[in-house]
Amino acid sequence: MKPVRLLRDPRKSEFEANKLAKRLRRQVGEAISDFRLIEHGDRVMVCLSGGKDSYSLLDVLLQLKEKAPVEFELIAVNLDQKQPGFPARVLPGYLESRGVPFRIVGQDTYSVVKRVIPEVKTMCSLCSRLRRGVLYRVAGELGATKIALGHHRDDILATFFLNLFYAGKLKAMPAKLVSDNGRHIVIRPLAYAKESDLAAYAELKAFPIIPCNLCGSQQNLQRQVVGGLLRQWDKQYPGRVASILRAMSDVRPSHLMDRRLFDFAGLKPTGIPDAEGDRAFDPEELGEALFAEA
Repeated sequence: MKPVRLLRDPRKSEFEANKLAKRLRRQVGEAISDFRLIEHGDRVMVCLSGGKDSYSLLDVLLQLKEKAPVEFELIAVNLDQKQPGFPARVLPGYLESRGVPFRIVGQDTYSVVKRVIPEVKTMCSLCSRLRRGVLYRVAGELGATKIALGHHRDDILATFFLNLFYAGKLKAMPAKLVSDNGRHIVIRPLAYAKESDLAAYAELKAFPIIPCNLCGSQQNLQRQVVGGLLRQWDKQYPGRVASILRAMSDVRPSHLMDRRLFDFAGLKPTGIPDAEGDRAFDPEELGEALFAEA
């Protein structure tokens, strides 16, 4: 007897697709509002790599632009790093079909990275620096007021744990920051978006994905290891990853150990009850959570 194949209700698929698109628009809109990522008159340079994240970023920004209470421009920029086999016509064809102004910048950073970095070493750091320099230059040429990158929630959290585990720093990717050359504002509108949602959205929209054959082909990078850890946590302990992201928006310098952020040396009792005072003898805030995961 042949197994019965259950057909998926197309109405349910459409409902889930609309729900996903609405969630991403809401999350990007919240990030823009929370951090004032885009303002009236901005010319936003969207860095388009050909991956799922940057495609999704551009697509959502295009949708928000139509209904936004402020006027702003979008221009897509792709850096063609001259990797062997790179499909040079894919992105121009896609952007032309969407009516998006764009610039393709050709610069052979691939050969530089391959020449300088031994095969056994990770290429991300040098590749990132070279790419950054080119994109900063192009932003100046275009008169862009903001540079939008496709980093999402999981990228931000992975960076946080990489700095925590390997650099001894509490540091991540912020949603908005001045560029390291001091000349541009870099924004990450996908700061609240989950990578799994972006992957599903890219599949839904059938974006013409271009895989990275340079750093993307390297295995066992620490970022991949940390990313796997986050996915495992998200699956095993629903809500944990979201809680970590919330914690990054609720920092208490007095409860850490950075003497540059809090004057521990000059601290004196005031005689006034303080809800943020030391309660190490009665850690009720952690009690339920600790027992829940025991």
